[in-house]
Amino acid sequence: MGTDNLHMADYPADLALEHRLADGRTVLIRPIRAGDEAEERRFFARLSDEAKSMRFMKSVGALSERLIYSFTHVDYAARMAFVCEHEGRIVGEARYAALPRERSCDFGIVVADDWHRSGIAVLLMDALIRHARASGFDTMEGMVLRVNHPMLKFVRALGFDVRVLPPEPTLAQVVKDLRQVPQAVA
Repeated sequence: MGTDNLHMADYPADLALEHRLADGRTVLIRPIRAGDEAEERRFFARLSDEAKSMRFMKSVGALSERLIYSFTHVDYAARMAFVCEHEGRIVGEARYAALPRERSCDFGIVVADDWHRSGIAVLLMDALIRHARASGFDTMEGMVLRVNHPMLKFVRALGFDVRVLPPEPTLAQVVKDLRQVPQAVA
C-alpha cells in the first residue's frame, strides 16, 4: 500500500460488510473513499429534486466540486460517511460530522429514490451509529423538515427523540443518546 495517499492508507476496509436484502439483492455497506468522487457526483445527480431538498433542506441543483470533495475526503473519525453500493453504483449514504460542542455529531442520510423501502437506510444508519459510538460520541443529532414525515418516523424507530424548535417551526431537531447501547435482538 502506497503512502502517497494518506486517506487510502487509513481506509478502514474492515468496516465494509455485505448484506442480502429481503428482496434478494446483495449490497455492500462500506466507508466512502476519496476515489468515489465520480460515483458520488452521479449518485446526487440521479436523486429527485424532492430527495435533494429533503436532504439539504433547500432546493439544490448539482453539488459543487468543493462539496463533492468534502463528502468523499473524510478522516474516518471526526467526519465519517458510509455508502451503500450495489453493482458498483452508490445507492445510498449516511454521514456524520463532529459538532463544535464536545462529544456530539450531526448526521445526514439520503437514499436513491428507487431504493426507498429496501432496508438500506437501516443498514446505513446502523453502521453510522455504531461507528459514532465507537469513536466516542455521546449523541448524534440532526435537523429534519417537519413535513418530512417518513424521515421523522424512521428516526423515531431508530431511537431518536424528536424535538420541535419554537424559533423555527418548520424544523425538528432529532437527537439520539449513543451511550445507551441497545440490547441484542434474539
